[in-house]
Amino acid sequence: MTEIDAKIDALVPGWLTLPDIADMLGVEVTRVRQLVKEGQLIAVRRGENRALHVPAAFIDGDKVVKGLSGTLTLLRDDGFTVEEMIEWLFTPDPTLPGTPAQALSENRGTEVKRRAQALAV
Repeated sequence: MTEIDAKIDALVPGWLTLPDIADMLGVEVTRVRQLVKEGQLIAVRRGENRALHVPAAFIDGDKVVKGLSGTLTLLRDDGFTVEEMIEWLFTPDPTLPGTPAQALSENRGTEVKRRAQALAV
């Protein structure tokens, strides 16, 4: 896990702790840690106590946002760090429109993945 700088932290409108996500998904915290370890979610250390946090936009009710895991895999394969992934996902893209994270939450994952694949070229 990485600790993010203030610029990246400011891009993300909301954060959830791992216990918060566990409650939302109806699973144990250890399962959420496993999702992070498997790369289905990304978490960073932030705040005074440096607790692990996940962008709130990655959780849709009681599940992980559709298409997030595949997008994270593409970005990781492109050599992105966790911080760079968060920056890319939360930086506005006028061609989407909005941010890639917003597009994923609006079920426009195909366009997001297409852009992520283009980064490797």
